[in-house]
Amino acid sequence: MNSSAILIIDDEDTLRALTARILELEGYQVFQASDAKHGLKILENETIQLILCDVKLPDANGVELTAILKEKKPFVEIIVLTAYGTISDGVKAIKNGAFDYITKGDDNDKIIPLVSRAMEKALLQEKVHLLEKKVSQQYGFDQIIGHSNLIEQSKTLAQKVAATDTTVLLTGETGTGKEVFSQAIHYTSPRKTNNFVAVNCSAFTKEILESEVFGHKAGAFTGAVKDKKGLVEEADGGTLFLDEIGEMTLDLQAKMLRFLETGTFIKVGDTKTSKVNVRIIAATNRDLEKECQAGTFRLDLFYRLSVFQIKLPSLSERPKDIILLAHTFLKTFSHKTNKRITKMSPEFVEKILSHPWKGNIRELKNVIERAVILTDTDQLMFESLPFDIQYSGNDIHHNQQSPLDLATVEKLHIQKVLALCKGNKTESARLMGIGLTTLYRKIEEYGII
Repeated sequence: MNSSAILIIDDEDTLRALTARILELEGYQVFQASDAKHGLKILENETIQLILCDVKLPDANGVELTAILKEKKPFVEIIVLTAYGTISDGVKAIKNGAFDYITKGDDNDKIIPLVSRAMEKALLQEKVHLLEKKVSQQYGFDQIIGHSNLIEQSKTLAQKVAATDTTVLLTGETGTGKEVFSQAIHYTSPRKTNNFVAVNCSAFTKEILESEVFGHKAGAFTGAVKDKKGLVEEADGGTLFLDEIGEMTLDLQAKMLRFLETGTFIKVGDTKTSKVNVRIIAATNRDLEKECQAGTFRLDLFYRLSVFQIKLPSLSERPKDIILLAHTFLKTFSHKTNKRITKMSPEFVEKILSHPWKGNIRELKNVIERAVILTDTDQLMFESLPFDIQYSGNDIHHNQQSPLDLATVEKLHIQKVLALCKGNKTESARLMGIGLTTLYRKIEEYGII
């Protein structure tokens, strides 16, 4: 039995009731309406997958009503019923979005299999829509955390360019969220149902990067035993994200320029030109204009990439977002580690606000994850911060204790080893060459979390 819902809109009470009973015996939940007005009201208040609609209604024409129903509920399938079918009405109903158009009475034996096929399509569309919505929530702009003016300006620019096919260049310091922005642009664009493919240009040598991006033919170089599809082909119809594009060599930059201008490329070891439809989003933490002046980056490629440039602000430029981000990461990692850590101590907050965060969001995220792992209470404490952050900047000591006294040095060393061993005290004691009992005594003595 299934719980899928059907709405029958028909002013013939006896026929409508009979059809409803047949469909209920098939396991469907059935709603009934004698006119368009009541049908639309039910559609607004109930979750309906399929509508059976008569052509001649007291207050509407079923063929015309089909277009209105599809506009209100695009994923609902509609079967139009008529006592006197005409070819023109049938054609118009299908154009208006109907699944099918059938004549009453003569097609009684066709109703159940037709309803089954229409319901299958409706449920599939509903499932796809929910999956797309889930992906959009996971990777969309709502996942970009922050309310500072600079981050809001960057988000606004990205949202505007997302609807286009324009090439985008994301700039900013390491760890500012360039890949997160590129995913948001892709998953809110018309290309969202196709692949998002990312490659870090700094992770490969020139030869391997060219093969990764454009693919190669068997025998093109040592180890190329079979044809390989490049990432541009994997991203066909979707988006290719080129991270750290400033690391790309000059000769590969020339091939990338040609690809951007024509959409065509030649695989390594091939003589035939291939063509794909791919949107390019590039990112760099370098100053490409200076790179162009130095001759290490092509000026023509820079102009082609920077058609629409978005600079992502560093955390030092958006300090009021630090606590918001920290709380978000705290919630995420507390859930992952099955801990109930809900707050941060005033000293912890003071330190993360004063830290320069050269690694930006990525560094902050890693620090919060580490602190959560080390914490066994309901709040993150100053002591759960890495020792280099605890004693960085002007805060050279904590609780008036000199970082040069033996106790402080010993405490910092124990914290460092515990972090290295991910909190494993047995392994930490072994590495430090002390007994486990001694380690527990030191942990209690220094109040190490």
